[in-house]
Amino acid sequence: MKQRFLRIIRWQYFWLCLMLISTVIMHVTVLDKIKTPILDEVYYAGHYAEKQGDLEYGDAYNIISLHNDARPEHPPLAKLFIVAGIETLGDNPWGWRIPSVVMGTVAIALFFFICRGLKMPLLATNLATFFLAFDNLNFMFSGIAMLDVFMFATMLIFFLLYIYRQYIASGIFIGIAATTKLFAVMGAPTLFIHWLFDRPMRSKRFIFTVILAPISFLAAVCGFDAIINHRFANPLIHIKDMLSLSTSLTFANVTHPALSRPWEWLLSYRPMAFAYSSFSPNWLGGYTAAVGVSLWVLMIPILLYMTYRTVKQRSSAALFGVAWFVGTFLIWIPISIATNRVSFVYYFYPTIGALCLGLGMGLHELITWMSAKRKRVKIPIWIGISVIILAHLGTLVILSPVFIRS
Repeated sequence: MKQRFLRIIRWQYFWLCLMLISTVIMHVTVLDKIKTPILDEVYYAGHYAEKQGDLEYGDAYNIISLHNDARPEHPPLAKLFIVAGIETLGDNPWGWRIPSVVMGTVAIALFFFICRGLKMPLLATNLATFFLAFDNLNFMFSGIAMLDVFMFATMLIFFLLYIYRQYIASGIFIGIAATTKLFAVMGAPTLFIHWLFDRPMRSKRFIFTVILAPISFLAAVCGFDAIINHRFANPLIHIKDMLSLSTSLTFANVTHPALSRPWEWLLSYRPMAFAYSSFSPNWLGGYTAAVGVSLWVLMIPILLYMTYRTVKQRSSAALFGVAWFVGTFLIWIPISIATNRVSFVYYFYPTIGALCLGLGMGLHELITWMSAKRKRVKIPIWIGISVIILAHLGTLVILSPVFIRS
């Protein structure tokens, strides 16, 4: 029995499976704790809105009953996932949110294999995956009917395909990912930066990724729109509408107490309350958008560490982490200045994978270095590592709905 137990513990996917099971159980316990749509769920999860007498129908109602998309500012694929949940499990919190739970679980597994594909040691991979799996922002989006977790998971798919040199498939999935939410294309610069500076990855076949991404996007928009509208239409018209409506949302004409510029996400820790409902103006408990406090506090050190590993040690994993951070976050700063486009703190969500990757690498290196040191050196380091982990979990406990009574 002992030998069998040790074999299970030493299996390379043991901790990944444990994390996946744990997060799914946590989601299931709170999935219907709030029985009305949360924040923007009202736009996607509902023909529930119609049943409550709301003047606006949710996209699910329009897609299922009227065969049209009433909110063309966002592409169709993520909405179709939510519709599939409603059609399968009913017009209730389970139907709205189960697709997000599935995609959030898939995202954790994809991230694990991205780390392994980047040749990260197993301990570093497990640590990085732990920080992603139990990050408050990731957990929150993996349990509500909004578009972001679908964008994040599909973005991780084309990351993984690129890392394994599947350039044709990677280009195709960039286009598919952009049909969940347009911001998914911000993952594309990550691939270009990594390809440009990582000589072993600099294959000329990367041109297929560049060429196929826009072609795939056009074809996917056309196909998914046809599923919704029951007819084929010119995808360029929908793309024009998406771009026009998205760029029209600026700081000059939108008012919201949670609006924030990208650089503010670095300078101040301002959680955004999500658990308000259009049907109830009162606080419903939990679902507060904020990255784990450990990742926020250590953000700059993590970035500096990955940059050092990139320059001094030619680490492909560290380079990918830096490219990920630049492509999904730093690029927001010039975009915000040039377009004045509104942004919220939860737009940082696609970037947390880069920080988790860097923190996992850093803690693994620290543990390896510490193993050869004396006990009096090990104790304060272990205390520091424990504080990082507990602070990360503490954010989840305090801000998520898991430990909050409705």
